[in-house]
Amino acid sequence: MKLNITTKIVIGFALGVILGQILHSTTDAANAAAIGDKFQLVSKVFLKLIKMIIGPLVFSTLVVGIAKLGDFGVVGRIGIKTLAYFYFATILSLIVGLVVVNVTRPGEIQSWPRPAAGTSIGIEGKKLNSIEDFVLHIFPDSAFRALAENEILQIVVFSLFFGVALGAIGDKGKPLLKALDALSELVFKMVGYVMQLAPYAVLGAMTAVVAAKGLGILVSYAYLLLCFYGGLLFFVFVILATICTVMRIPFLKLMAQMKDSLLLSFSTASSEASLPQQIKALESFGISPRIIGFVLPLGYSFNLDGSMMYMTFATGFLAQAYGVPLTLEQQILMLLTLMVTSKGIAGVPRASLVVIAGTMALFDLPVEGLALILGVDPFLDMGRSATSVAGNAVATCVISKWEGDLKPNQAIPVE
Repeated sequence: MKLNITTKIVIGFALGVILGQILHSTTDAANAAAIGDKFQLVSKVFLKLIKMIIGPLVFSTLVVGIAKLGDFGVVGRIGIKTLAYFYFATILSLIVGLVVVNVTRPGEIQSWPRPAAGTSIGIEGKKLNSIEDFVLHIFPDSAFRALAENEILQIVVFSLFFGVALGAIGDKGKPLLKALDALSELVFKMVGYVMQLAPYAVLGAMTAVVAAKGLGILVSYAYLLLCFYGGLLFFVFVILATICTVMRIPFLKLMAQMKDSLLLSFSTASSEASLPQQIKALESFGISPRIIGFVLPLGYSFNLDGSMMYMTFATGFLAQAYGVPLTLEQQILMLLTLMVTSKGIAGVPRASLVVIAGTMALFDLPVEGLALILGVDPFLDMGRSATSVAGNAVATCVISKWEGDLKPNQAIPVE
């Protein structure tokens, strides 16, 4: 019997957990982490191959979609709707994180050891971008550099100009449009080859995480994990499901279509890893490539719902752990601050922690307190990556629905 990709990824995930725990239990911590890193080689290669494909994929699909629209006014209208929805979803996810941490109060459930002053958290020297820096960062000074460095937001901006200009020159641009259409199909064929590595990448990633941390860390952080994952599930199956119900989008059918993307993002703790799969899944759901190519790449800079929720949740947790009560006014200030600063960290490694560190300073919380959650952060990252994928899938469907472009009845059945 031939196993499908979902089954293979689940098997890789389970084997990675078992192998990682064996290494953690039978070897000292340093050696276990070193051996785990060697297993992670395949995972690192897989993520590099995915990143190799993302630039050409976003460029070709977005340019073709916009050129076929042939109307800059339509592009502008879709852009305004997309950004409006993203800010709406951002506010919802930040509020959910704030409500969950206030109701469950995980920072007070046990006596958390306070890290010593000056404890390294691995993000020193990184500063939050100013509004000016962020605006300048949006526009590439070189299209080739943007593609080489996988600056998705800059690739989107260049593709917008390229696609509109290509549509404007009419018949003269048709040969190039046909070539870019073929490039898009070629890249998707490459995706099929790369995805064969996915189960092994998941096995390596899980082996490395569990070998270094051990499953025992899940016991000591069990309540924190339960609260956060409960919040994520509430956001996906209540908030996002309600949005879909209001917009008359079949939510369960959408989630079924997205199951491979969600599982891959969860297993690798990377929403970027499943981007090519997401594009195919949403096309199969009945959304046109022009909407997908525009909305989905923007979502990676403006609509990471899982990360947004984590920011308010983690900041609230650390305030509780340090015994610092936050008033309602302070929590509203936190929400507004995160709503702005979270949009300026596209491309920054461990972006959520960078923003949380900046927010903690507003409330006189020591930044070394982040060391309390660094150990369990890889497990938290898995949940927020998958949630961000679900959020961007719903966002794409909502924009498609507003444009009268969603045809879920034409969706390809899920195997």
